[in-house]
Amino acid sequence: MNPRQMGIVQRAQAILVSHPVYLDTETTGLDARAEIVEIALVDHNGSVLLDSLVKPTRRIPWDATRVHHITDEMVAGAPTWAELWPQVQAILHGRRVGIYNAEFDLRMITQSHAAHKVAETAAGSNAFCIMKLYAEFFGERGSYGDYKWQGLDKAARQCGIDLPNSHRAGADARLARAVLEYMARTT
Repeated sequence: MNPRQMGIVQRAQAILVSHPVYLDTETTGLDARAEIVEIALVDHNGSVLLDSLVKPTRRIPWDATRVHHITDEMVAGAPTWAELWPQVQAILHGRRVGIYNAEFDLRMITQSHAAHKVAETAAGSNAFCIMKLYAEFFGERGSYGDYKWQGLDKAARQCGIDLPNSHRAGADARLARAVLEYMARTT
C-alpha cells in the first residue's frame, strides 16, 4: 500500500469512529427540476433508520423509472418531502453523513426543498463524499489528472463486496457503508 492509500485508510478509520449515518436517494432524474422519490438512512451498524418512498410534485419520467423501478403508482400514497423532512432532519442532526456522490444527493435535497416549499436548512453541513474518498483510494487518474470517480457498482466489484447495487436507496446506502468499511480495514 502506498502512502496516499494509507492516508485514505486512516481517514476512513477516523470517520468510522464517529459512527456516521449513510444516506442515499433515488430521484425523478438528474436535471435542475429533479426531486427525491426515495430516501434511505442507514446507521453505522447497518440498521435501517429510514427507508421511504417520497411523493414528488411531478410525474416520474420513464427514463428514471427504468433505472430505479419506482413508478408514479408506487409513490402515490407516500409522504411528501415536506412531510418526511422533519424525520430526516432529526436523524441527521449532529451526525456525520456518508454519501456516495454527496454533491448529487445534497443537490437533490435542496431541489426537493424548493419543489415542496421547505425552508432551506443546512442538510450537508456534516456530509462527506465516499465516492471522492474511494476515487483517491483506488487511484485511477482521469483525463485532467484528478482521480477518476468509480460508480458504486464498480467500486463494490473492485472491493469484492457481495451486495447488490439495485439503484434503490436502502441497498445503495448499505453498499456505500460497505465501501467505506472496506477502505478502513485495508492494510
